[in-house]
Amino acid sequence: MLTIKYWLKELQFEFPFAISKGVKTAQPTFIVEITWRGIKAYGEAPAISYYNISTDQMAADLDANKNAIEKFAFTDPKRFWHFLHHLIPNNPFLVCALDIAGWDLYGKIRRQPLYKLFNADPTKIPFTDYTIGMDTKEVMLEKLNKHQSPIYKIKVGGIADLEILEAIRSVTNSVIRVDANAGWTYQQALEMLPELKKLDVELIEEPLPIDLVEEMKALKKVSIIPLIADESCKNAKDIQECLDGFHGINIKLTKCSGITPALEMISIAKKYQLSTMLGCMNESSIGTAALVHLSPLVDYLDADGPLLLKQDLASGLELHDHAWKLPVEPGLGIVIKEDL
Repeated sequence: MLTIKYWLKELQFEFPFAISKGVKTAQPTFIVEITWRGIKAYGEAPAISYYNISTDQMAADLDANKNAIEKFAFTDPKRFWHFLHHLIPNNPFLVCALDIAGWDLYGKIRRQPLYKLFNADPTKIPFTDYTIGMDTKEVMLEKLNKHQSPIYKIKVGGIADLEILEAIRSVTNSVIRVDANAGWTYQQALEMLPELKKLDVELIEEPLPIDLVEEMKALKKVSIIPLIADESCKNAKDIQECLDGFHGINIKLTKCSGITPALEMISIAKKYQLSTMLGCMNESSIGTAALVHLSPLVDYLDADGPLLLKQDLASGLELHDHAWKLPVEPGLGIVIKEDL
């Protein structure tokens, strides 16, 4: 029989974190602990306002279904995910936290780190980017100077985007990725494309609002820079609809509902020859560890959550030369801090 506990946390950012959809100074996150025969396992799901799922909602849904979940006869995480997916169909964030904990438990039962259970090649782990949130040009340059990285993700969606990107390129030779979070118009995107090519931008995430499907198809036909779907691709069912408008997809564990569906999305994307990115939602090291174990399976990695926060909830993840080192301990390979 399983035993479940949970915590609601507010993780403070080092800098205010702004995207085209708004700004926040802290990241609300939901932490779950599953205990099975004395083995403790952990999962995490941050709350994102524009997906309309709060940590309070995750707690309420877990409380409503706790008895059923604790009675589940756990044998493997995929079977656990299918049970949760049908039990709590309207809260993929909560399912994600529980699914990550299920995989952590399974790895500890098998005494294997998760990447080995995924048959992931540890030599193929990509560098993570470091995200520079929207701000004034001066503050964004200050953030970049304070956090040296081989890859930057620059949040855009304002009137000064090009000026800021030109200023950033003038002070760094690092790879630059651009994330508009659906913040541009079609005309803006068309005008930005040749300018971003001059700045050697590697890729653009979600340039247009998600309802501009035909405009995205037109943009892809003329884009000389890879276009990556984020908000347009929440789960495996969305991949087919992204084929004509994007060159790749950004897979986020919280929006797709965990490691189990993420593995499926990676497989489907490769079938359609789409590039793949694993993206974060400012998780602590608990959720970030899940991304790190999956990262050898994808092309791009955006797993900088712990780097953006003032505090962390676990130890065990180490950054070596701007690349996360795969944990060697079973499961997620992280250790929860005592004051959780």
